[in-house]
Amino acid sequence: MGIAEKLLNSFVFWAAWIIIPLIMEIVPSVGSFIVLIKKLILSRKEVKPIIYPDISVIIPVYNSEATLGACIKSIYDCDYPNEKIRIFLVDNQGKDNSFQVFKECQEKYDDLLMQWLNAQQGKSRALNLALYNSQGKYIIHIDSDGVLEKSSLTHLVNKFEADLSINCVTGAVLTEPRLVEEYPAGLPRFLRKLEFMEYAQAFLAGRNYASELNNIYTLSGAYSAFRKSAILKSRMYNTDTICEDTQITFQMRYLQGERVRLAEKSLFFVDPIEDMNKLYTQRQRWQRGSLEVSNLFLCDKMKVGKMLTDVNIRTLMYDHTFAFPRMIWYLALICLMCIGYSGKTILMATGVLFGFYIVSGMFYYFSVIGFLRDFKELQRYYAKQWWVVPFLPLFNLLVFFIRFAGVINSINTDSVWKTRNLTDEKKAFLGEIKKDIRRFIDRVGKIRSAVNNDPATEGR
Repeated sequence: MGIAEKLLNSFVFWAAWIIIPLIMEIVPSVGSFIVLIKKLILSRKEVKPIIYPDISVIIPVYNSEATLGACIKSIYDCDYPNEKIRIFLVDNQGKDNSFQVFKECQEKYDDLLMQWLNAQQGKSRALNLALYNSQGKYIIHIDSDGVLEKSSLTHLVNKFEADLSINCVTGAVLTEPRLVEEYPAGLPRFLRKLEFMEYAQAFLAGRNYASELNNIYTLSGAYSAFRKSAILKSRMYNTDTICEDTQITFQMRYLQGERVRLAEKSLFFVDPIEDMNKLYTQRQRWQRGSLEVSNLFLCDKMKVGKMLTDVNIRTLMYDHTFAFPRMIWYLALICLMCIGYSGKTILMATGVLFGFYIVSGMFYYFSVIGFLRDFKELQRYYAKQWWVVPFLPLFNLLVFFIRFAGVINSINTDSVWKTRNLTDEKKAFLGEIKKDIRRFIDRVGKIRSAVNNDPATEGR
């Protein structure tokens, strides 16, 4: 093999393993660290308005009896003036006692103005109904299964008031550390710590970097806010997709030319994932919704050249178009030895790739510690989880396979909120295996009967 051919093969091999992670993972992590340094050097005191404006907080409710009370209490406990807050709870045809919780909260927090609305089936319809009834300068959406940090609403409004050109903002969503620690020690708690670190790094580091470049892919459906005058110019929430938060983000970006920003000091805590079934359905739903929204907005814009200028096309290409070659590389490690690569080379390449991901995770880790400087207790808890960072690449690999399954499952199927969980998929898979084995046995039996059939004795 000539020197040129060896160099070419080596370049192709290393490029396949290193360049994509370098561009998509390492560069943003270093960028988030630079953003942190920039904010520390150029930090200015947060600008506060002389008079805080009226706001509407919209809470979609669907069988939220267990969490709704804590959610409303967190609004009441916020340092934002209660007389400036109007809460709309929009029932999405739930079947539990959420309304009774609402009545009890009305009595307990009598200086909060709350209104209960009954909506048609579907979260998008519920949100649209509340938007039509909303009042105030800003519209804030939060999920009923989470709680606000005490200063969260104030930081969010300060973000808007400091820059009148900002019309849509996403808050930072984290899993609740106290609930993480309530899980049994061992694998159950470790899984929730991985999720906690994933959320913290994604919102406080990754989205901080994306916010500086106006590259946030989606507003968080769990916690987002809009200037009312801007969102009422939109086409409202689309009822044909299960990813309404991404759809409204694309509207703001492509139809109204808005910037999407992050309020990194505005925190919203959600419950840790319940189990692997929930993780499986959650990430598949996100993946399916992303494909649906991309089809609505990007079907005529999908050009490789735009990967460098359009964050949505870049994310779509990386998550979906590159998913197939990434999958092939993951599953073809053994085959590489058959085409001349030594086991040592393959292990070294895998180790280097894994090392790059750990380096990326450490940049994110230190960035998040910096962004949490105003939340000392949360900062200390996060800092203690340094040992989780080396395991995050494996967790992200697991999530990749789940999202890849979401791509496959979205082909030729209708959009529905409820999807098969991991247990259902396992049963379906084993069922198909049993059917295939049964078919094989039946065919073998027929062949054996035909071969063993003796024509001489057939007429006896």
